[in-house]
Amino acid sequence: MEQIEFSDFSKVDLRVGCILAAEPLPGARLPAYKLAVDFGELGVKRSSARVTDLYSPADLVGRLVVAVVNFPPKRIAGFVSEVLVLGLDGEGGVVLLSPEREVALGRRVY
Repeated sequence: MEQIEFSDFSKVDLRVGCILAAEPLPGARLPAYKLAVDFGELGVKRSSARVTDLYSPADLVGRLVVAVVNFPPKRIAGFVSEVLVLGLDGEGGVVLLSPEREVALGRRVY
């Protein structure tokens, strides 16, 4: 695996957000949800997330997640995804990354 410098990592802006809404994303090549995620002072951002194997929309609302907030927006099935919600390749599907304790929305991950 290629090594990177800390300065490369520090360019990635990882923040904690809370999912406000989740619904199916019609027309996506692979099953996905449209998410609205509150990042506090950064505002509410939209994301497409392929987490349908392990989570229902009801499971997602109110959940804290970690996301990359400084990638350029990406259009997916006509939907503009503004942030990348992070997850792990888990048994049976993508497992979302989240803090183990409550933290203020928008807090940066270091």
